[in-house]
Amino acid sequence: MSDYRNKGVFFKNTRKPEGSAQPDYRGKLNVEGTEYELAGWIREAKNGSKFLALSVKPVDANSQSHSRTDAGDAPF
Repeated sequence: MSDYRNKGVFFKNTRKPEGSAQPDYRGKLNVEGTEYELAGWIREAKNGSKFLALSVKPVDANSQSHSRTDAGDAPF
């Protein structure tokens, strides 16, 4: 069995509607055995440079949302 501890995946959200507030990227991260959901938005700074703003929240074991990406579910 593979060990996914301290690893994660991040996929482009290809189903995001134009103008939506949904994240541009979604994924999962495992830190010391605890799973987290990742979300990322492409933003532009005042000087014009682009950056990725991130949000991380723990996966609620009672209501895991098995959200799918085009590349498939995260392996953990």
